Amino acid sequence: MKILQLYISKDHNYFGHHGQEPDSHAMESVNEIECIAGSGIRGDRFFDFKEDYKGQVTFFDIAVYDRLCEKFGVTHFGPDVFRRNIITEGQDLNELIDQHFTIDGVEFFGTQEAKPCYWMDQAFAEGAENALRGHGGLRAKVISSGTLKVGGES
Repeated sequence: MKILQLYISKDHNYFGHHGQEPDSHAMESVNEIECIAGSGIRGDRFFDFKEDYKGQVTFFDIAVYDRLCEKFGVTHFGPDVFRRNIITEGQDLNELIDQHFTIDGVEFFGTQEAKPCYWMDQAFAEGAENALRGHGGLRAKVISSGTLKVGGES
């Protein structure tokens, strides 16, 4: 698995906004992130969110993004629209659910699919929520601390 892009956001746009309008906090593209065991990504909205949180970091496969862009004819959004932290290639992320894995010396534990929510229809394209089911990415816990960089590999 190779890291193509890294993102953080200081606050939530959709999480906790059910029944309200989304916020407009940008995903910030960065060249590296500091992963802290048990806490998540320093500077991200889910850092120290709650003890033993299953979504301390999220992964998303660029192949899924490419398929959705083609399916919906979308050319004006980058993969950050899905608000995942680590954009990868070369690994079926669903295979990492309930698995320990390491990227550039940082160990993670895949907890579950990052399930798409109804906001995806608004943020990307009508029908995106359904199209993402089973391919929404991976939620994971940070097991060992370290730094990930764009271009890093497992």
